[in-house]
Amino acid sequence: MTADQSHEHEHVSLSGEEAPPPPPIAPAEPGTFKKALRQKRFTVGLGITVLLVAFVIFAPYLAPYGENEVAGPPYNKATGLFGTDYLGQDVLSRVMHGGGEILLIALLGTLLGMVLGIAIGVVAAYGGGWWDEVLMRLNDVILSFPQILLALVVLTALQRPSAWVLIVLVGVSHAPRVARLARGVALGIVTRDFVIAAEALGERRSRVILAEVLPNMNAPLLAEGGLRLTYSIGLVGALGFLGFSADPGAANWGQMIQENRLGLATQPWAVLAPVLIIAIFAIGTNLMADGIAQVAQRGDN
Repeated sequence: MTADQSHEHEHVSLSGEEAPPPPPIAPAEPGTFKKALRQKRFTVGLGITVLLVAFVIFAPYLAPYGENEVAGPPYNKATGLFGTDYLGQDVLSRVMHGGGEILLIALLGTLLGMVLGIAIGVVAAYGGGWWDEVLMRLNDVILSFPQILLALVVLTALQRPSAWVLIVLVGVSHAPRVARLARGVALGIVTRDFVIAAEALGERRSRVILAEVLPNMNAPLLAEGGLRLTYSIGLVGALGFLGFSADPGAANWGQMIQENRLGLATQPWAVLAPVLIIAIFAIGTNLMADGIAQVAQRGDN
């Protein structure tokens, strides 16, 4: 028997009929991030956010003046690109130095809030019963306090809050809102067949949550994470405006607004420059969240 005849014989069944060819392998479905990159809103928001993060990281090394260096008379429009502030410090240099604290606290606070909220929400949904009732009722109690009010109650009792105190406050203020979303998403997953099959195979609950439940929640949680980061930037900026920052002597966008508000009519750029960069930062992260939310909605449909 020749090689061609042998090959042809392999495709012939015992009944003499030709065996069907193997089904084509379906291409792997792209992940949430790759799908989001196809969304114009997400790519624009990602570009804005990356540029501003790079600005915050590298701008202090390129600033024409030090963050506390006097460059000219107070509220002088002729000095530098944006003039000087109420102490005669260069506004552009202060803006270039002032984003590190806001970015770090907002990012770490958002991550902490997401981790706490996801843990509470998933445990409540998967545990059910009294676990769900106790966790969600405590969650509702914290939700009843506005975020800024909850932060002020704690900060007014401290003489000088550290960066870690601000990070914990931002994270704790976000956790209840993330928990409610995570619970709602998880409730639609924990009753699916693949979760029930994993439980029937004797998998531990922690493994079922990590391997089966959480991977199917990534799109809505990523969208919520972008939205929480937007709120974190505004919250940290507002706390800086009210005088609560980790280092009162360092440049801070929120604190710059508070320090120069009385000279708004005389030298508006001392206030407008930090306001605009906080607004652009929030717009960038919000566009990213909207893009991921569109991906999640199409996946549900």
